[in-house]
Amino acid sequence: MNVLVVGSGGREHALAWKLAQSPRADRVFVAPGNAGTAQDAENVDIPADDIERLIKFAKENKVALTVVGPEAPLCAGISDAFAAEGLRVFGPSHDAAQLEGSKVFCKKLLRRADVPTADYRSFRTAESAITYLQERESGSVVVKADGLAAGKGVMVCDTKDEAVEAVKRIFHQREFGAAGDQLIIEERLEGQEASLLAITDGRTLVTLPAAQDHKPAFDGDRGPNTGGMGAYCPAPLVDEKLFSHIEEQVLVPTIHAMKRSRFPFRGVLYAGLMITAQGPKVLEYNVRFGDPECQPLLMRLRGDLLDVLEAAVDVRLDELPDLEWDPRPAVCVVMASEGYPGEYEKGRPIRGLDEAAKLDDVKVFHAGTATLDDQVITDGGRVLGVTALGESVAAAKLQAYKAVKCIRWDGAWCRKDISDKAIASS
Repeated sequence: MNVLVVGSGGREHALAWKLAQSPRADRVFVAPGNAGTAQDAENVDIPADDIERLIKFAKENKVALTVVGPEAPLCAGISDAFAAEGLRVFGPSHDAAQLEGSKVFCKKLLRRADVPTADYRSFRTAESAITYLQERESGSVVVKADGLAAGKGVMVCDTKDEAVEAVKRIFHQREFGAAGDQLIIEERLEGQEASLLAITDGRTLVTLPAAQDHKPAFDGDRGPNTGGMGAYCPAPLVDEKLFSHIEEQVLVPTIHAMKRSRFPFRGVLYAGLMITAQGPKVLEYNVRFGDPECQPLLMRLRGDLLDVLEAAVDVRLDELPDLEWDPRPAVCVVMASEGYPGEYEKGRPIRGLDEAAKLDDVKVFHAGTATLDDQVITDGGRVLGVTALGESVAAAKLQAYKAVKCIRWDGAWCRKDISDKAIASS
């Protein structure tokens, strides 16, 4: 069967790479893809948001399953459009994708489902938000743009001045465009973050091993938030007892609440959690595989991903055997362009990819890359997700950074402490 992966990032490279390993996959297309997906699959020059052309391509090329990677086309209704044309697609509907597309929608649903999350208030004007901040005793809050902002619409504030400035950036400076038509201000939770993803057909959950992302740009979790600077899996922070608790008290009630709200959820439900002294609380929901969590997760998956995603689309996940996982942990280190998450230049030649690829248990997933005159060049802020397996988290980290050292381009940088929390806890 032919498969189409929609998107161009590291997550989509990982999905295409894993799907291509299925004995039932004849051709795997990626639209629009990147320099890495061109090596592991077939790139199609169609933007991820051009739903009409994607549908036409799927029909003409007898695509039996389309897997949507990024959140933007899901929130734009790509799954509904494909389904209306009789095409099988993995990803939630437009209405269900509001769980990520609107922070306000998500918070209201969490309250209805009695799922633990941070206290919050929502605002439509700068004046009302600033008045609320000035009346608060503490300025330690989190300010979030309501809509999609590529992982950058969340500002963690230590003081009232910082919080007021965050409000002005969203409402006055329109830094996040229409995503900032509303915002929420929520209490700042303390603890460690973890990510728990589940594939669901609306009735059955297949929960994947816990991972931990690293959102802040710089070592020690300092600096502005990014789309994610690295991840590892599994996360020792989430032991079996906590894993079961999150399934029962967070994921299952959310799926039931979506069904009661007449927005049945099918696809990947990604819970971004803060593990507080009072227990796990939901920071956010995403409605797709995380990037970069997808990379270490799929490095460890031993089964056939195509079987799993197809079963979710056909509402028969309950018929699948348990997934098999490599017992070794995996660590993914994101290599980024100089200036990211702010402004950065594109088009810089990347050296050393072949050298890195020769290392054992290493896979370099491309995110922001392109090809020019047979040379791989930078084409984004997050450029590569260098991912490695190891007998321990420390060994996986060592192998990942060994591969990182092979790769160079002008202005390349990465965090040096990915997975250190796991190593410290063990």
